[in-house]
Amino acid sequence: MIVVHHLEYSRSQRVLWLLEEFGLPYEVKRYERDPKTMLAPPELRRIHPLGKSPVIVDRDHSGSERIIAETGAIIEYLTSKADGRLGKPYGDDAALLYRHFLHYAEGSLMPPLLVNLVLGRIPLLGKTAQKKLQPMIDVHLDFVEHELSFRPWFAGDTFTAADIMMSFPLEAARDRGGLEVGRPSTIAWLDNIHARPAYRAALERGGPYRFA
Repeated sequence: MIVVHHLEYSRSQRVLWLLEEFGLPYEVKRYERDPKTMLAPPELRRIHPLGKSPVIVDRDHSGSERIIAETGAIIEYLTSKADGRLGKPYGDDAALLYRHFLHYAEGSLMPPLLVNLVLGRIPLLGKTAQKKLQPMIDVHLDFVEHELSFRPWFAGDTFTAADIMMSFPLEAARDRGGLEVGRPSTIAWLDNIHARPAYRAALERGGPYRFA
């Protein structure tokens, strides 16, 4: 049985979504953020030394367990466990797109959005710094819009785990990073993922999620 240590309003919502797409059985251990700092609670350090979410614990029938952290690593582990479903598609070009966006989500797109969030909590000077950061975010959002103007999903004509990885940063960008109606292909992609039954089922299991 897989146990997902799930922090509210976080990247771990993607793990619940992937598990729902696969139809794999799992349990959810929910954690609430500190209302003042919005950081994860110290209880998560009992599961993994970094004290962050997502973390999954996969126990087999013998009782042995694997503890896996980092969203991308969890996504790759689960796609392998599901015999490659929603993983790397056929064809060299599609496979390359899949690998790119699987890692681009956290490696390139999410960092400036996270900085933007932190700056938004700094009175006065933070707002000024956000305005200077926005052009950097816009470069990424324009790139994403360009890519999605050619195909419905990030790796081509088929929905994959790369789309699941891209969901959180683009939802965050729509919430606070300048992603608006001026980028119709990206907005349409968001509408499409939010309409998926597995996405909605994951919201019911995970609890409050402001980005949906």
